Amino acid sequence: MAQTASEITAEARAVIPGGVNSATRNIGQPTGFRTASGSRIVDFDGKEYIDYHAAFGAILLGHRDERVSSAVAAALEDIDLVGLGVTELELEVARLTARLIPSVEMSISTMSGTEATMQAVRLARAVTGRKFLLKFQGCFHGWHDAVARNVISSPERAYAVDPLSSGILDDALQSTLVAEFNDLASVEELFAAHPDQIAAVILEPVPHNVGALLPDQAFLQGLRELTRKEGSLLIFDEVITGFRHAPGGYQELCGITPDLTSYGKAMGNGLAVAGLGGSAELMSRFSSAGGDVVLAGTFNGNPVSMAAAIATMTVASDPAVGLHAHTSRLGDRMRDGMRGIVNRLGIPAVVTGIGSVFVTYFLEGEVKGYRDLLRNDDTAYATFHRRMTDAGHMMYPMSLKRNHISLAHTAEDIDSTLEAAESVLAGMQKDGLLS
Repeated sequence: MAQTASEITAEARAVIPGGVNSATRNIGQPTGFRTASGSRIVDFDGKEYIDYHAAFGAILLGHRDERVSSAVAAALEDIDLVGLGVTELELEVARLTARLIPSVEMSISTMSGTEATMQAVRLARAVTGRKFLLKFQGCFHGWHDAVARNVISSPERAYAVDPLSSGILDDALQSTLVAEFNDLASVEELFAAHPDQIAAVILEPVPHNVGALLPDQAFLQGLRELTRKEGSLLIFDEVITGFRHAPGGYQELCGITPDLTSYGKAMGNGLAVAGLGGSAELMSRFSSAGGDVVLAGTFNGNPVSMAAAIATMTVASDPAVGLHAHTSRLGDRMRDGMRGIVNRLGIPAVVTGIGSVFVTYFLEGEVKGYRDLLRNDDTAYATFHRRMTDAGHMMYPMSLKRNHISLAHTAEDIDSTLEAAESVLAGMQKDGLLS
């Protein structure tokens, strides 16, 4: 007889801190899942959900896509982890990455986006010989010390030193500067205050870790020109935007080429794989090419991850499949439908997003940067997602989190979710939970 959800959860908490291997997986109900397929996931109690969480965006094609599963199985028929030299799979991933992402001539493989941004920061400091890194309030670039500050900050901690964790040295926190997204003047002020000391500017070109702040083209272009003028590197963290919004990431859409690009998540459709790429000149600073920036990692470029990446990137870039046309069409359907609902109900909300990503902020007025998000009704946002999840539509019940559409989603999925959203929002309105 299968164990119940409460039994599994209790046993997990006895041997895993909090019962989960990442704090953000602890969402209350449901406590865990038994199966996943296509656009659906099923919890321990057998309840099915249309999945818009999508493993924080890692699921691009749909859960357990047969093309990815078959590629992984085929790779394991020939080779497992050797850890010496190079495999043909690694070579193919590097070739595909260089073909798809405009900024990439040469690349390395890692196992996570955190590792990719860690390598980017270290490389930038080595190349420039400078100390400071500049990031933006609200952007998340992993959990390593250099960037683990100022993501979803409270109003009193925003723009001040707001670490994600204890145990980080003050020197590491103070060596990272924080600016406002879509505000080039805030960046220029920091460059003026730290002349010839800023190694790199790192940003999510679309800050999806706080929903979806859409960038002004002039802002991105201004960053490109400013970093060139100041001798700093421009790093696009496309761990979320990469492959999801276009085969070449957001840089393909905006036409701005950074010096370095980190990517991951959707790259392997749920399998652990990420990477960092840039010019051959920059990437040759890694110790694998005789340079002075260490490159190490037993599982980097392992056959399972590489096979998954090849399959996913191939599908994502195949015009015959039309992944981005499909997900953008459904994204527009969801966003247009949600706008209609909040307008009919007279709810102060901003529905936004891009391509396959959709977000509903509970606020009025323009949303350009993190300062605007300080007006968001975080309780209403989390309650809406909580009630949608309870209704069978998996949306992460924490404020400022985005939702994702995959190739496996259908128009019927979207319409079902919109029907549930209207009921949930009307119920929240009746309960006095909306402004």
